[in-house]
Amino acid sequence: MFCFPHARVTRLSGKERFVRIATMLVIVLGLTLPSISVKAASGAAVPWTTYEAENMYISGGTIMGPQYDPIRVPTEASGRMCVQLNGTGQYIQFTNQSAATALVVRYCVPDTGDGLGADYTLSLYTNGVFAAKLPMTSRYSWLYGSYPFTNNPTYGSARNFFDEVRTNGLNLSPGTIIRLQKDASDTATYYDIDLVDLENVPVALSQPSNSLSVLSYSAVGDGVTDCTTAFQNCISAAVSQGKSVWIPSGNYLITSTLNLTSGTQIYGAGMWYSKLVGSATLYTNQSRRVNLNGKGSNIKLADFAITGCLNYRNDSEGNDGLGGSYGTGSSIARIWIEHTKSAAWIFNSSGLVVDSCRFRDTLADGININYAMQNTIVTNCTARGTGDDCFAIWPAPSSGNYTPNNNVITHCTGELPFLANGGAIYGGRNNRIEDSLFSDFPYGCGLLFSTTFQVSFTFSGTNIAQRCDLVRCGGYDGGYGWRASLQIVMDRYNGISGLNLNNINISNSISSGISILGNAGPLTNATATAVNISGYNLNNIAGQHAWWADCFNGCPIGSLTVSNSVVPEFQNDSSTFSFNFISNVVPAALPIAGFSVNKTNGVTLTFSTVPGFSYHVETTTNLAPPAWTTIPGSNTNASSNSVTFRDLSPITNTQRFYRTVSP
Repeated sequence: MFCFPHARVTRLSGKERFVRIATMLVIVLGLTLPSISVKAASGAAVPWTTYEAENMYISGGTIMGPQYDPIRVPTEASGRMCVQLNGTGQYIQFTNQSAATALVVRYCVPDTGDGLGADYTLSLYTNGVFAAKLPMTSRYSWLYGSYPFTNNPTYGSARNFFDEVRTNGLNLSPGTIIRLQKDASDTATYYDIDLVDLENVPVALSQPSNSLSVLSYSAVGDGVTDCTTAFQNCISAAVSQGKSVWIPSGNYLITSTLNLTSGTQIYGAGMWYSKLVGSATLYTNQSRRVNLNGKGSNIKLADFAITGCLNYRNDSEGNDGLGGSYGTGSSIARIWIEHTKSAAWIFNSSGLVVDSCRFRDTLADGININYAMQNTIVTNCTARGTGDDCFAIWPAPSSGNYTPNNNVITHCTGELPFLANGGAIYGGRNNRIEDSLFSDFPYGCGLLFSTTFQVSFTFSGTNIAQRCDLVRCGGYDGGYGWRASLQIVMDRYNGISGLNLNNINISNSISSGISILGNAGPLTNATATAVNISGYNLNNIAGQHAWWADCFNGCPIGSLTVSNSVVPEFQNDSSTFSFNFISNVVPAALPIAGFSVNKTNGVTLTFSTVPGFSYHVETTTNLAPPAWTTIPGSNTNASSNSVTFRDLSPITNTQRFYRTVSP
């Protein structure tokens, strides 16, 4: 607040000041902002409630973070904070707000010196009564060195700290006090707890009519008996008879690829009940993994889980989880996939619908819509803890039956990968990412449009990102340095033609808000409408900007037309690129940077500006209600980052308030 003859300024230190100052100055300094369209809540509609560890009652534990630098444990936690329990009797606890039967804990426990990991437990209490030992392990976390990483701790630069444990069959009524406690029998030296998800899981589904049960083909759901042959025989029989395959509740050991020919339909009792599990001892052999391989059309998969045992990444090896071609008329719904390479790597399909799936703790992508994919819909899916892009559209350089176009990722949520980005499009025509939420990206962007990889079809038509929220994105990538929350990269072939960004909210970016880089080809026919950046460079990194044409790896070529957007600051380092600001584009709140009061000569104000925007100064003597008056002669068209203006009105004993306004 600025008032005369007395003035008081609230001082905030460090990152707190940087995050909060914009909101404070919008209120106090009254900068006029453009009208930003209202949109529906972004992200997937999920059936669980998340409780953050740092917001729980903590007994003896320590809050770690917030942290934003790479290769730090809290950096890979949601909200960039977690809680460490490292002494017997230490615990965190919270009160359940609604009925639940299932619990997920995202945690980090220590690796071993040989990098093989170890198994531990943590104690769960409900209302003060011991309920269960939660099994925890470091066998599927902790990678080291540079991409594609290794399990050898001597390489240093650790990442991929967190894993998840889930359990069902609890009875947690509203008001239940849930405690996670390190007891004497819980032998890890520490437990870093990120969050707890609680979910009220529906009862198991019943066998559908006109189906064949895998139990009838000698499958045993004990997690020990090899059920691969039983499953494949059941699939073949069901297809030949025009029936579906039924997987009752149980854990079914699968030790090699299951081929899904045209007409295959596989249904389970639910992702919490019917599970296809791998063998840890066999998983080093890529041909002995849980791999459902599409090889036809009209394939239907729903309501089961795939739990792999992969703990390293080798890009010369094939994918496990879900892969292959799904032709036409296929769907994948409500499948939980974890500890695989990619959860789903699909190619050569048209009209595929992927609905309400959960991709967790993979070594590569959550889902990759790969070559020859058209009219694909990925909707209401979540990806957490992936080892590459959460959701990617990449028309890789292979041929297929369909032209890569009109694929859409909609109402999805991506968070916390230990490499790469949230929603990424690498080429193709008329693809979209919309109504999605991307939060906490330690090593990449929330949204990325890029020509980095070779493709079968370059960008054409109009590729779109719209109605998305990007929260705490813009992390550090070893190849590209600090990536922006939203980045556009032209570093291969003929650039990007046809790009529409609209109704994007970028908040608390760790580095830059939006950046454009690369000069292998131009950015053309590109627009940004109603793009709101509130809070950027949270980590106080030198040389970051809200909107930035960046000459890293060559100065970009082309232009971006910006309208109806909040531009707190921009930097154009390229003589071959232009930001075309039109139609109601103004900077976000900018502070009065300095002032002096002289009894005779009046008040001298220095206020921050963004070059190219118009400003004027207003004053009032009463803030309840304020009656702001423009000071004559204060209008300016800024050509630098600040403007100095003198109000020559005589000083009186009446307090006075000032604000800068644009336009």
